[in-house]
Amino acid sequence: MPRNESQGHRWKEQMPPERAYKRRAGAVAPAVEQDRAAGGHNRRSVALGDGRFARASISLRLYRSTRRIRAYLRWSQDGKTQERYVCEVEHDSRGQNLAAAWQQAWDKGLLAEEPLPAGSTASSLEVRASMRANRGKNTRPELALRKLLYQRGLRYRVDAKPLAEIRRKADVVFPGDRVAVFIDGCFWHGCPEHYRPAVKNADFWREKIEGNRARDTETNEKLIDSGWRVIRVWEHEDPVLAAERISRELRALRAGTRRPSAVQQVGDGVVETTENGPSIAAAGSL
Repeated sequence: MPRNESQGHRWKEQMPPERAYKRRAGAVAPAVEQDRAAGGHNRRSVALGDGRFARASISLRLYRSTRRIRAYLRWSQDGKTQERYVCEVEHDSRGQNLAAAWQQAWDKGLLAEEPLPAGSTASSLEVRASMRANRGKNTRPELALRKLLYQRGLRYRVDAKPLAEIRRKADVVFPGDRVAVFIDGCFWHGCPEHYRPAVKNADFWREKIEGNRARDTETNEKLIDSGWRVIRVWEHEDPVLAAERISRELRALRAGTRRPSAVQQVGDGVVETTENGPSIAAAGSL
C-alpha cells in the first residue's frame, strides 16, 4: 500500500534523492511516463460533467522545508489548469512515486472510467486504444524510433520488404546489413506484459492474436534462413534504449563480430542467440 501523510515520512534528516521526484535526462516522453505509471492511457481520465472527460497527469513536488514529496493531479478544463492534492509519496524512484499517486487518486475517487463508444468491439478502453494506435504504418512508436536512429547517423528504408519473395514488410530495413526491425504493437502481437484477452468476441480475438504470433514466428524463420537478422521491439519499450541496442547490433555486424543470422528481442523478450545460431522462443514471445 502506498504511504501517505498520516504515516509520517522517510526523509527526516536529509533531502530525498532527485531520482525520487525529478525527470531524468533522456527519459521517455512525459505522456508515456504517465501512461505507464497510471496503468494505461485511459486510466488517466477526470470526469468534467455532461459526458466530458479530460486527460490528467501527476505532478511531483519537493517541499524542501519539510523534506516531503507531494503529488498533485492536474488537468485542463475550459482552458484553465485545474489541480488537486493527492498524497505524499516516499519511494526511491520517480516511477514508483507516480504509480503510488495514481493509485491514491483512484482510491480517492478523483478519476473516472470513460465509457466505450457505441458499437465498439473492444473489451475496454485500453484495448480500443491499443487497436487504434497500431493500425497501419507510421505509428507513434515507429516515428520515435526512426527519429532516434536517424539522429545516430543511420539510414534505412521504411515499411519495406526485406525479401521480395515474401509478402511481409518490416518497419525499418537496413538492406546492406540485412537487418530487419519490427515494432510490434502490444495488442496485435500479444505482448506478454500488456496483452489482455478480449472479453467481447473472445474466440475471434484469440484466433486473431494467435494467428499474428504464428505469422511473426514464420517471418523470423524465413528471414533467418535467408541470412537476415531480425530485431523486434515492443511498442511499450523505451525508444532510446531500443535505438541504442539496434545501433550496437549494426556496429557489431559491420565490424564482423556478430553472426548475420539471428533474432534479437529488444528489452524484455526471451529470444536467445547462440554460437550455433538463434534459439527462437515460442510464438507470442516475439
